[in-house]
Amino acid sequence: MAAVARIPSVVLGICSFTHDSAAALLTDGELVGFVEEERLSQHKHTRDYPRQAIGWLLEEAGITPGAVDAVAYNFQPVRYLAETPAALRMVLSGATRRRALPRAAGFAKVAVRTQHRLNLLAQQFPGARVIPVLHHRAHQLAAFSASGWEEAAVLVVDSLGERQTTTIGHAHDSARPRVRMLEGLTDPASLGYVYGAVTEHLGWRRGDEEGTVMALAALGDPVRFRHFFTRAVCTTPTGFRVDPAYFPPRVLASGYPRTSPRFAAETCPARHPDQPVQEIHQDLAAALQERTEQIMLHLARRARVLSGSRRLCVGGGVATNCVSIGRIIEAGIFDEVFVPPAPGDAGTAIGAAVAVHADGGSPRPLSGIARTCYLGPSFPEPVLDLTPWTSLQQKSLGAEAAEFLADQLARGMIVGLFQGRIEAGPRALGNRSILASPLEAGVVERLNATVKFREPFRPFAPMVTAARAGEFFTLGQAAPYMSMASQVTDTARERIPAVVHANGTARLQTVTPAQNPFMHDVLEAFARRTGVPVLINTSLNVKGKPICGTPEMALDCLANSGLDVLLLEGRWITK
Repeated sequence: MAAVARIPSVVLGICSFTHDSAAALLTDGELVGFVEEERLSQHKHTRDYPRQAIGWLLEEAGITPGAVDAVAYNFQPVRYLAETPAALRMVLSGATRRRALPRAAGFAKVAVRTQHRLNLLAQQFPGARVIPVLHHRAHQLAAFSASGWEEAAVLVVDSLGERQTTTIGHAHDSARPRVRMLEGLTDPASLGYVYGAVTEHLGWRRGDEEGTVMALAALGDPVRFRHFFTRAVCTTPTGFRVDPAYFPPRVLASGYPRTSPRFAAETCPARHPDQPVQEIHQDLAAALQERTEQIMLHLARRARVLSGSRRLCVGGGVATNCVSIGRIIEAGIFDEVFVPPAPGDAGTAIGAAVAVHADGGSPRPLSGIARTCYLGPSFPEPVLDLTPWTSLQQKSLGAEAAEFLADQLARGMIVGLFQGRIEAGPRALGNRSILASPLEAGVVERLNATVKFREPFRPFAPMVTAARAGEFFTLGQAAPYMSMASQVTDTARERIPAVVHANGTARLQTVTPAQNPFMHDVLEAFARRTGVPVLINTSLNVKGKPICGTPEMALDCLANSGLDVLLLEGRWITK
């Protein structure tokens, strides 16, 4: 008689070996926690096995590695192999012939490498089943389960997941999620590939600084390259296609440029990172961003038609393009749009674990995922040894910490805030933040030049009490994870121009008392002093470093930047 497979009770979800390593843990459907390895290792976008993240999760759950029933990994090796015959067919076209054989070999090599990674995970957890999960399914489940909705369309747009780049699904019951795939595109039709390629051409790091290009776009005029991008990325009835004459097909190996000589000839030469940013670079960024928004709107309309749903969840790396998300909301295609706090690959650690839980037959509903973002480690009573930072001094604040912080912000101080559990995803959401008054003259210039050490054209995001968001922003829906750009009101332009970007938008975060009680108290206290319930909120880090996940990382940030002060779990730490 065949043995019956045991329903997995403890499921460890892992994103690792590619970029943005992370881990999540479910026990009987309840999310114990989730954290990106970079927040603990100080190595931004690390691809390393998430040892520290996993160690914290197991300790938090009070279990040993032997208690893990299943390890869910966010890629399926066999899916890469299907690209080999498709790649070989590229020999038939002069535009793709040179890439055909190396592309076929590259996808086959990654299939083998991914299987090897599964074997490595099996060695780490010898008592567990290691289960590969289709990458886009992990994205879909991560986005939908975080929404808390009963039903929604799900749009995932990224660079590459095995072969898929864009998928549209229809999901039901976020507590026991199931997603039906409706339509999809495969590489080389990849919006994430195109955006990353142009980011690199403009002199910034692909896979890290696409947001810089999105910010730069607001300074440019898309007209100069509008027709170029219409040719290079053409819409089709079911999505889009990418012209290989400008963006040669991807090869999963180094040494293969993502833009062609023809691309450079018809746009501009590649910019070296040390070269000044010129008007032509701004215009190229503007046209890229405009085309990205057009394609995303096209895909959202397609998702509406195919699913019939009035709600949309968006996941994948391109979901971090907050201006595109704002355009979808403004278009009124859906009644509400949701982006999870970690829409990129790191969040697929949660989605992969959800997939294994859902497929395993557990009767337990999911819990601890919907509408929450503070999922990582906390340090409620840290023992602070300031010996390595001889210039720092500390004092304890009492119950009036929110009032005291609001008062200091109203006086013009720039304050680092470290409290509670680490946020999931790429945005600081009030637990690992740098805060400043939007009313302070020159605050944006000071933040960019002396605190964050980044380009002067980069904007800063506002956080606002949800109850008063409508006075300053026109989005018309909740934006709890700083993932949506909104147009602003005349009041915002007059009172808080520091948070309004050159394109007239702001990437806002709305805050409720339930979501973050302390930050809500600070915003209300600041409003009592200034009349404005809005603060500048940026991540507690400097350019090139991950968001500070530990007290030591936060103290380093204070000591080595232009921060005035750090509020760390009730300790007021000054230089």
